[in-house]
Amino acid sequence: MAVDVDGLAIVRVATPARIVETDIPARLDRLTWSRFHTLVVIALGITWILDGLEVTLAGAVSGALKASPVLHLSNLDVGIASSFYLAGAVLGAIGFGWLTDRIGRRKLFFVTLALYLLATAATAFSWNMTSFVLFRFLTGAGIGGEYTAINSTIQELVPARYRGWTDLVINGSFWIGAAIGAAAAIVLLDPAVIDPELGWRFAFFIGASLGLVIFVMRLWIPESPRWLMIHGRPEQARVIVADIEAGSAQPIAAEQAARLPRIRLTMRRATPLAEVGLTLLRTYRQRALVGLTLMAAQAFFYNAIFFTYALVLTDFFGIAADQVGWYILPFAAGNFLGPLLLGRLFDTLGRRMMITFTYGVSGILLAVSGYLFAIGALGATGQTVAWTIIFFFASPAASAAYLTVSENFPLEVRAFAIALFYAIGTTLGGVAGPALFGALIDSGSRTSLFAGYLFGAALMVAAALIAWRFSIAAERRTLEDVARPLAATPD
Repeated sequence: MAVDVDGLAIVRVATPARIVETDIPARLDRLTWSRFHTLVVIALGITWILDGLEVTLAGAVSGALKASPVLHLSNLDVGIASSFYLAGAVLGAIGFGWLTDRIGRRKLFFVTLALYLLATAATAFSWNMTSFVLFRFLTGAGIGGEYTAINSTIQELVPARYRGWTDLVINGSFWIGAAIGAAAAIVLLDPAVIDPELGWRFAFFIGASLGLVIFVMRLWIPESPRWLMIHGRPEQARVIVADIEAGSAQPIAAEQAARLPRIRLTMRRATPLAEVGLTLLRTYRQRALVGLTLMAAQAFFYNAIFFTYALVLTDFFGIAADQVGWYILPFAAGNFLGPLLLGRLFDTLGRRMMITFTYGVSGILLAVSGYLFAIGALGATGQTVAWTIIFFFASPAASAAYLTVSENFPLEVRAFAIALFYAIGTTLGGVAGPALFGALIDSGSRTSLFAGYLFGAALMVAAALIAWRFSIAAERRTLEDVARPLAATPD
C-alpha cells in the first residue's frame, strides 16, 4: 500500500522494511544561500576556530610551559604533548564517527563539544607533565569527534553548488582561531601584563568560554534530513526541510516539486560494520586511496611544521616566547585567505585540478624554503613570509582533503569514513610529526630540520600526483549522485 505524505511516497510492504521515495535531497540542493545556511556555517563551522585556537595556544605558550616552575617541559615534552593531542583526536574521531552514523549527527555534535569544553578548561589546572598530557589528549578527542559530526552535517545541509567553497572556508577558519590564539598569547604571555605562570593557564580558558557560546548556538541546528530519511524517520525529515524552505522564503509549489528528481530508499536502523568495511575497502577502494593519501600528506605537512612553529622561532631565531604571537598572525592570515580566495575555483575549475595544483605548489615551495633556512639565508621575518606564502596554498589543499573524504562516500558511512581517513592519515602523518620535529629542533642542526622539511614536501608532491590520476569530479553534483546511498533501491 502506498501513502503520499507531502513529497514522500512511503511504500508499506509485508516485510518489516519500509521503502521511501523522496525528493528531500533535491529540495535541499535547489535552495539558494539563506540565513539558515549562514547559521549552520557559524554554529557548526566554528569547530575549526576552536581547533586553531587550541593548536596555536599550545604552540605559542610552549616557551611559557618550558619556563613554568610547575610543569618545566622540554622541547621534546612539548612535542609529545602535541602528539597526544593528535592521538586523542584520532581515537575520538573513530569512536564518535561510528556513533555519528548510528545515532545521528545532532546528538554527537553536542557530546563532542561538551567533552572539548571540560577538557580544555581542565588543561588550565594541569599540575605536572602527566596531567597536562592527559587533558590535551581528552581535548583532542573532543575535537576529533567534532570533525566527523560537523563535516557530515555541513555536507548534507549545504546546497551542492556551494559545497566546495563552503567546506574549504569552514576548514580554513581554523586560522581565525589561530589568530585569536596568537593575539591572546601576546597579551597573556607578556610578563608586564600578567605572571606567565597564570597567563598560559588563562589562555586555555579562552577556548572553553568560546565553546560555551557555541553550545547555545547549536540548539537551533536540526538533525540532517538526509540521515533521518534513511533511518526510519522520513516524516520528521520532511518537516525539517519544510521549515528550512519557509525560513529561507523559498517554499516549494506542488508543480515544482513534481519535477524534482526522487530517490527510493530502503530505511534501516543502522549499517553493519561489515558493510561499512566492504564499501570503503572494495566498492570505493580507489576513492579510499585518494582520501588516505591526501589526509596523511597534509597531516604531516601541517602538524609537523605548525606544532613546532614557535620552537623554530625561539630556538633558531632567538624570538622571545611572548613575541611569537606577532609572527603567527600573518601566517594565520595567509592560511585563511587561501581557502577564501581559491575556494570558489574548486567549484568552477574542479576538484581534480585544484587539489593537484595546491598540493604540488605547497610541496615545491616548502622544499625551496627549507633549503633557504638550511643555508641561513632567512631571518625570522623572512621565514615567516616564506611560510605565509607556502600555506596560502597548503591551507586550501588541507581543507580539500576533508572535502574529498566527506563527499566521496555514501551517506550511511560518511561520518565513519571521515573519521577513519582522518584517524589513519593523522596517525601516519600527524602524531609522529610533532615529536619528530621536536627532536630535530633539539638537535640544533638546520640540516637535520631541512631533511624533515624535504620529507614533508615529498609527501605533498606525491599526493598531488595521486590526486591528478585518481580523484573524481564531484563539483556541483548532489551527494547522492557522487556516491549513491547504500539504501537506494532500483526505481
